[in-house]
Amino acid sequence: MVSRFRKIYLEYPKKFWVVVVVSFIDRIGGTLLFPFFSLYLTQRFGVGMTQAGYILGLFSFFGLFGGMIGGALTDKFGRRKLILFGLIFSALSTLTLGLVNKFSMLIPIAVFVGLLSDISGPAHAAMIADILPETQRTEGFGLLRVVGNLAWIIGPTIGGFVANYSFLALFIIDAVVSCIVALLFYLLMPETKPKTPDITEHESIIGSFKGYSQVLKDYAYMAFLFAGILMGLVYQQMYNSLSVFLRDTKGINPSGYGFLLTTSAITVILFQFWVTRKIKERPPFLLMAFGVIFYTIGFSMFGFVSAYWLFMLAIVIITIGEMIIMPTSQALAANFAPIDKRGRYMAVFGLIWMLPATIGPSSAGYILDNFNPNLLWYIGGFLCLISAFFFYILHLRIGRQKRFLPITIIDKSNTKNIEIE
Repeated sequence: MVSRFRKIYLEYPKKFWVVVVVSFIDRIGGTLLFPFFSLYLTQRFGVGMTQAGYILGLFSFFGLFGGMIGGALTDKFGRRKLILFGLIFSALSTLTLGLVNKFSMLIPIAVFVGLLSDISGPAHAAMIADILPETQRTEGFGLLRVVGNLAWIIGPTIGGFVANYSFLALFIIDAVVSCIVALLFYLLMPETKPKTPDITEHESIIGSFKGYSQVLKDYAYMAFLFAGILMGLVYQQMYNSLSVFLRDTKGINPSGYGFLLTTSAITVILFQFWVTRKIKERPPFLLMAFGVIFYTIGFSMFGFVSAYWLFMLAIVIITIGEMIIMPTSQALAANFAPIDKRGRYMAVFGLIWMLPATIGPSSAGYILDNFNPNLLWYIGGFLCLISAFFFYILHLRIGRQKRFLPITIIDKSNTKNIEIE
């Protein structure tokens, strides 16, 4: 076992493992708080899920603009500065959110925090694309999911118990962790932006923003994002509306919800790397369609079942889809992007998660507050079916193009197959 882990460690650059370690620490802080934020809003301010959804939507709506700004600045100035800024600002904004005592104050805070907190998101994704060659990106993103889910075992479990006593403690702990991660990143991680003086060094800031027009003209990429947004609308409910649904409809407390997320994390830890290696030679768009079918089954189950163990089964089914979709989609987005536009491509890729996070919580909250709560999951299953259909169409139309299929070259000198993705 030790030799196996050592072999995996030696397969990847040391910079990648630095990113893995600091991401793990950062995730612990985030997972203490993020899954319980909807519960915090409804409990602290005495509002319904509709109002809480509006606040969550504001974060995500202005996060869209923040991500776009960050993508252009990442391609212009590099990854490291943007990531450090994002970590420090995250600490300050988290404390502010924990100390505010009027619901009306959350609106301007959500606008400001949403705009700046996501400015470093494209830099993270671009840094991984910088460090790893195309042949390692799917597995690399898979490994990041494994360590990220290790944090999900620690974060929601502890966070659920802490939330029963004090939500403010969650905000304080998250802010402290962000500061620790910023220090580690400053000391250990150099800049990774590729040297492209002929393109980006002489490009003005306005020119960097104009570069988004070229991204939007990549129609295959836009079609990929559209299918992903439909899927993301449903997936976001697992971290926003599901906790409130289980509490109000099924009588499950925050600790029970936290344990469901821990179940998902354990599944990823045990099987993600194995799944990633098994699927890496498969057509990626077909894999996306297959993974979304698991989402269809898992999320639909919440509308039909009542037993806690069946909720656990639904989470495991959803997680199987995650293990296929997450590394595949991230590698696809990175492979779409030209070297000089990685930040901007990854910023636009963020629409798959940010746009659903903008409209999803309020829409779901309206359904939960005004209709049969189970309707939310019926609609979710239907949207997933549509998404799977579009991914399959993409497979038929562009999935067989060279940049989306593994190529096997025969090395006649040693009769071993060399895989190129």
